[in-house]
Amino acid sequence: MPVAVVIDSTAYLPPELLQAHRLTVVPLTVVLNGAEGLEGVETQPADATLALSARRVTATTSRPAPEQFARTYRQLLDAGADGVVSVHLSAALSGTVEAARLAAADLDGRVEVVDSRSAGMGLGFPAIAAVTAAEAGVDLAGVRDAALAAVARTTVFFYVDTLEFLRRGGRINAAEALFGTALSVKPIMHMPDGAIVLREKVRTASRGVARLVDLAVEAAGDDDVDLGVHHLAAPQRAEALRVALTERLGDRLHDTYVSEAGAVVAAHAGPGLACVVVHRRPAG
Repeated sequence: MPVAVVIDSTAYLPPELLQAHRLTVVPLTVVLNGAEGLEGVETQPADATLALSARRVTATTSRPAPEQFARTYRQLLDAGADGVVSVHLSAALSGTVEAARLAAADLDGRVEVVDSRSAGMGLGFPAIAAVTAAEAGVDLAGVRDAALAAVARTTVFFYVDTLEFLRRGGRINAAEALFGTALSVKPIMHMPDGAIVLREKVRTASRGVARLVDLAVEAAGDDDVDLGVHHLAAPQRAEALRVALTERLGDRLHDTYVSEAGAVVAAHAGPGLACVVVHRRPAG
């Protein structure tokens, strides 16, 4: 049986991809105003959007327990998998990778854990690369290396209406949030080395979408690319990104995946999120 690939719920892969590649998803937990639920199972994007629209809201997230990963890995190995590659949300943002590594440590080298240094399709593209290698019969180390190579070829940019949610969740510092709020600017973020960093500031949402397009085209360079586009309660922005990038990239653009971000990202980014993920395809 091929190497199995495990991801967490922050990949936000379209359902058809999950089904086609038989990826195993371990969900994170979201707590919205005291109500706890597993992302994508008990808590959906609309739940987060509704909760975050309230004047007073508490929103927190937590990693899966190591025991949850260990149970998943053992089930896959007992079912005949030759090994497991587990690809997860950036370690700079969550303890998910740490929990996965703790679980893997007891399984005699049969599980490899990969830090995607990202989220959304920034995690999704490495997972797709891993499962494609696994389906081709590549061994455990080769599947891990395929995921790591895709991490290096993937770039994420995103726009948020406000830095406040990122500040509350501790994903950026208070000074950055205050700076953005004081000037009433719209921030564009990126994720060098897996941390969320302010890339630049724009004055309007429409300019934010336009800059995401420009930055994505720059990140693509001369390569053929795949794209991931995410939004949160902002489908018009996602569609504007998709249309503009399809036109700008032309026949160099191959696969495009559009999906709504889930409750974990919602809790930290807030409604209005628009995100583009650029995956440069390997030559040949």
